[in-house]
Amino acid sequence: MEKLTRIFDLLTLFRDKYSEKEDVFIYKSEGKWVNISSADYVRQSDWVSFALFELGLAKGDRVATIMGNRPTWNFLDMGILRAGCVHVPVYPTLSLENYRYIFQDAGVKVIFIGCHDAFYRIEPALKDLPDLRAVFVVEKLEGQMDWSDMITLAKKNPRQQLLESMNSEIAAGDLATLIYTSGTTGRPKGVMLSHANLVSNFTTVSHILDGIKISRALSFLPLCHVYERMLNYMYQYLGITVCYAEHIDRLRENMKEVGPEIFCAVPRVIEKTYATIHRKGRNLKGLQKRIFFWALNLGHRYDFDLAKKWPYRLQLRIADRLVFSKWRQAFGNRLSIIVSGGAPLHPRLAKIFWAAGIKVIEGYGLTETSPVIAVGTFEPDGVKFGTVGKVLPGVELKLAEDNEILVKGPNVMMGYFNHPELNAEVFDSEGWFHTGDIGQIEDGVYLRITDRKKEIFKTSLGKYIAPQVIENHIKTSPFVESIMVIGENRNYLSALIVPSFEYIRSWCEVKGIEYTTNADMAKLKVIVDRIQRDIHELNQALDHTWQVRKFVLMDKEWSVQSGELSPTLKVRRTYMQDKFAGLIAQMYGEQINYQPKRRYPKAKPVREKGKRKKRGG
Repeated sequence: MEKLTRIFDLLTLFRDKYSEKEDVFIYKSEGKWVNISSADYVRQSDWVSFALFELGLAKGDRVATIMGNRPTWNFLDMGILRAGCVHVPVYPTLSLENYRYIFQDAGVKVIFIGCHDAFYRIEPALKDLPDLRAVFVVEKLEGQMDWSDMITLAKKNPRQQLLESMNSEIAAGDLATLIYTSGTTGRPKGVMLSHANLVSNFTTVSHILDGIKISRALSFLPLCHVYERMLNYMYQYLGITVCYAEHIDRLRENMKEVGPEIFCAVPRVIEKTYATIHRKGRNLKGLQKRIFFWALNLGHRYDFDLAKKWPYRLQLRIADRLVFSKWRQAFGNRLSIIVSGGAPLHPRLAKIFWAAGIKVIEGYGLTETSPVIAVGTFEPDGVKFGTVGKVLPGVELKLAEDNEILVKGPNVMMGYFNHPELNAEVFDSEGWFHTGDIGQIEDGVYLRITDRKKEIFKTSLGKYIAPQVIENHIKTSPFVESIMVIGENRNYLSALIVPSFEYIRSWCEVKGIEYTTNADMAKLKVIVDRIQRDIHELNQALDHTWQVRKFVLMDKEWSVQSGELSPTLKVRRTYMQDKFAGLIAQMYGEQINYQPKRRYPKAKPVREKGKRKKRGG
């Protein structure tokens, strides 16, 4: 492959090697899939750069984008970087206070917004930005500049020579992007990543697909997060078409329509997918049902040595013909690879998908490491279930005395923007970056993540608890959607549990149990007792002090919009313990006069498409 040093060097591939490609990106518009060609990509990116020049932006100025996954995101990304500016991608689901803070902290001069809803939510923060020069709303909105206005501005003075001159001045080590972390425990921090940080990561990770024919990828995790963004670059580097899903709720339909061979997900998505498959199996009757669960149990036993033995291989072929082939049809019949990251994936889930002919590999990293530190591969012995694979070539890793993971490498960030005191906290005197994650090395090469250092707590008996390990174990119950383990400074563990309402609905139908709403369902004794039975059985595999003794069933799912989950779908533990302090106290028989420690603004849902009602109407 051609040697790249800056992110926007990807565009040289679309001028040369992939110049004839008619489907660099595809997306859904007015019910139809639309292709974006190499020529479209280069031309639109140029217009973004020209428009920024016309607005008087200089090298190092910050430009923010707030939008979902779409080709426009890439036009902006490349145009901003080629103009020498710094791209500040922001989640479309933040609170007004966080938008205001990020815009002010970064000192943004231009903002691109994807849709009307996002603009109206952000609008109150714009008056507090004295250096702001322009706001563009991609969708047409009366009284606001839109994409066509940006193009008009660009065409006034298309300074190609200035663009080429600027590109020659940009070095690999220059700041390319500020990515603000989700801020689950405080103000978001701006992670400074250079061109070299991201280029080193996506070019190295791309070798995982050496020798594997992949033509289409489905993208649905937010491009403003470093995980999907790095993979988005990798797909472009390899000439893979990127298909942008309409919405996470439309994944199944979109997969059938575009037939991707690969997608990347967080464990929560894989868990929900498996729960849906499991629920459908429960609804089968007679012989079909017995065959389904025979195949399922066969898949749960999967390992690479067993898969080499002919009796198991023969059973697997039968299971594939009768059951697993139908799973693949639901994914568009071409899916062969799922990359999981962001949190631990239970080995049981990885095994069942491998058995079904869909290879799941896990990766690990942070925004601060661009992001990949370790990942599974498709080489012999490239995967060990329960681990996140081997450390990426070029990255150094060691464990501290308390088993915290420390790393060095070309992917490690430049530092936190405007926060030298935070840099001093995470970089030691030898230059090692302290990840805050606890891990161990297995068989001398595989990295296993055991927990977040800040999330490990002590009970009142002095026992250390790693909650993620317990939560991942309990979530193997099909009745459990989400869970947060509690017990710091208390004498036993308890948990807040979101039931799998979708699964329980089908279970109730089979059992003839009547209910009205999810809230009603969560209170039914028969359901509480059934979940208690699963937890009791799962507890047997845990040390006594790690067993969950009490729990409360929540009456609705946790979400980003209602505040329980971060934009990367991780449980916001500090927020949760504050919000549900009363429920937690009840599990321990504590009497409290509860007052929230601080108010957490709820993020409102943003629709990328759709009309906003007139204000006052």
